[in-house]
Amino acid sequence: MNSRIRTLPAVVLLGALVAGVTACGDSSRDLPQADQAPPTTAPPAPATVPVEPPADPSAAPSPTGNPPTAAPATPAAPAPTAATAPPGASTARPQTSPPPVVLPPRPAAAPSARQVVAAFRAAGLKVSNVKDKSIDCGPDGLGLGCSELITTDAVRIYVFPDETSAGDIADTWSGASYRDGSVVLNYLGTSTPTAERARYDRVLADLR
Repeated sequence: MNSRIRTLPAVVLLGALVAGVTACGDSSRDLPQADQAPPTTAPPAPATVPVEPPADPSAAPSPTGNPPTAAPATPAAPAPTAATAPPGASTARPQTSPPPVVLPPRPAAAPSARQVVAAFRAAGLKVSNVKDKSIDCGPDGLGLGCSELITTDAVRIYVFPDETSAGDIADTWSGASYRDGSVVLNYLGTSTPTAERARYDRVLADLR
């Protein structure tokens, strides 16, 4: 009986403590907790800023604050053109005359071609259509190396600077030529009969 009376206040005290703790737990639900972070919202997205292209370094700054304008392009220099002759001017190159042909001199003892022609005429032989073709003796013509040349319709008269040159040409025209010293008579291309040729040959042989 006495033991029950002593344990009764302890039970009552334990129940009071449990009730108090329960009341404190219920009241803590209404109070904000210190370590509980307030709700947050997502930050707004940054605004898109248009990106301007880099400025042209050659653009000149505008004093009025307007955007700089590009410097005008320098026009290309025109290509050089060939020089043109003034109106009326001749573009033809001046013609230069060829150098004169220097012929070897004939031997002093040999008759000239004109002397031979004069002797034919004196003998009554035909010497028509006489032409001086001495220019053909040089390198621009036949290049025979003769000193004088006169052609006629009946015979051609060559005078060479020496007998050796005359003999070489006479051998080339063998059968249609006659040589006396440095003078050669050539009948090639003529219509002079063989008997008539002998008369021309005799006149040349007698000419001294």
